[in-house]
Amino acid sequence: MPLRLVQVNIKARDGAALGRFWAEALGWGVSSEGPGVTNVEPGGGFVWPDPAAVCIDVVTVPDPRVVDYRVHLDLATASAAHCAELVARLEELGATTAGAAAAAPERPLGTTMADPEGNVFRVLEPCGHYSGTGPIAAVVVDCEDPREMARFWGGAMDWTVHAVTDGHASLRSARGVGPYLEFVRTPAAEVASTRLHLDLLPYRGDGQAAEVARLRALGATPADVGQGDVPWVVLADTEGNEFCVLAPR
Repeated sequence: MPLRLVQVNIKARDGAALGRFWAEALGWGVSSEGPGVTNVEPGGGFVWPDPAAVCIDVVTVPDPRVVDYRVHLDLATASAAHCAELVARLEELGATTAGAAAAAPERPLGTTMADPEGNVFRVLEPCGHYSGTGPIAAVVVDCEDPREMARFWGGAMDWTVHAVTDGHASLRSARGVGPYLEFVRTPAAEVASTRLHLDLLPYRGDGQAAEVARLRALGATPADVGQGDVPWVVLADTEGNEFCVLAPR
């Protein structure tokens, strides 16, 4: 059975501090599943996993190289005033502003920012398309071929593929809740390790090994990021973007 996108994993020098930043940014809470791991997720009785929220897992590593920004988060806003307030509040929390994001035919306008460890993200201007997503409007991946990414990820996950063009593709939970996963054509995007990657979770009763075999049949390849002996499996999609298949829970 296809997998679920459950969290974005961010490598950090100080995972606890960066986790607190993202919790404040999103209005969520923090928890920890062990040393060096900070979970950022909604409060109010939230039970992981839930398709209404793709969570953030911040992991402390000795040297989290900032080598590529192929994956970033887009944050949603409800009004022009909310957008301005959020940008100002994020700056107070330690984010920096790079300026207005370049306009693109299939992407909304927004402000490009970087979190306290330099990870790029965008605060979007109000856009009805993202009105029901929650604080994270989209997880965005730069790629060379959005149509190929829609084929691979549409087969990998149980999310619905929405509009697909030569320049852009998007997926969303089949329940019509939570953020979008978007692929944006960026010809200059290099294949390199990135500080952000996606974590996928099999459904209860589905075997991890069987899911990995299914993903490899779709075109995924094994990836070695120095993970060693761990309960998850690291793969790369057909454009070399690393992701993890977690053990079923």
